[in-house]
Amino acid sequence: MPIDRKEWAQRFPEFLVEAETLLAKSEECLSHLQMISNDKDAIDCMLSTLLKLASRAEALALEAISEFSLHIYGLLDLAQDHVDLHEQALDALKECFTLMAWQLELVDHKTGQLSLDKTEQTSLLEAFAAHVGQTQFQPVLKTNRLPLLNYSERQA
Repeated sequence: MPIDRKEWAQRFPEFLVEAETLLAKSEECLSHLQMISNDKDAIDCMLSTLLKLASRAEALALEAISEFSLHIYGLLDLAQDHVDLHEQALDALKECFTLMAWQLELVDHKTGQLSLDKTEQTSLLEAFAAHVGQTQFQPVLKTNRLPLLNYSERQA
């Protein structure tokens, strides 16, 4: 069920604060991975925050943010058990986070629109995919439901 403009306008500032917090947490996990390569807890934390961000963005119909988060989540989830998250992969992941933060700032606070060309998202995702051993970037198929979060993940 779509939310009306008034409700959206009330919820958006709260979303922005939460999104910035989630991105900061993901960046902390990334910094941890730069010091301790392939730390499972840091990867799990990053996966959790990306999923929460996608879910929150989807609830406000911010498709570009939600889909970008899900794409990163999907690549990171595939990579965690099979690949070394080496320096180049982590640098590519950082560039994805930087673009996402920039895109959050560009969302129109009144309409919720984010006018953008998805070329930069795609090129960053392709670079990250290549660094984690995915020969071809496969976009996440759009679904009506995000993966379910357990209770502790929803509360964090």
